[in-house]
Amino acid sequence: MTDTPVEEMTFEAAMAELEKVVAQLEAGQVPLEDSIKLYERGAALKKRCEAKLKEAEEKVAQITLDGEGNPVALKPVEGL
Repeated sequence: MTDTPVEEMTFEAAMAELEKVVAQLEAGQVPLEDSIKLYERGAALKKRCEAKLKEAEEKVAQITLDGEGNPVALKPVEGL
């Protein structure tokens, strides 16, 4: 587990840490108190991943193709 605040993590970093959290919880070798902390961190990581995916989906939804197959933003897309 990293000390990086979840809200500052990229999708990839959050997903990687979430996978580690799940593996630790599934192994069942973590004391109860630590399991609770891991579960809470995992829930926050899951929420972050979902938010970043939604953000990406919204950006993709704003893009269409012109008559020649070139991508055209329907409106300005921040971050592209």
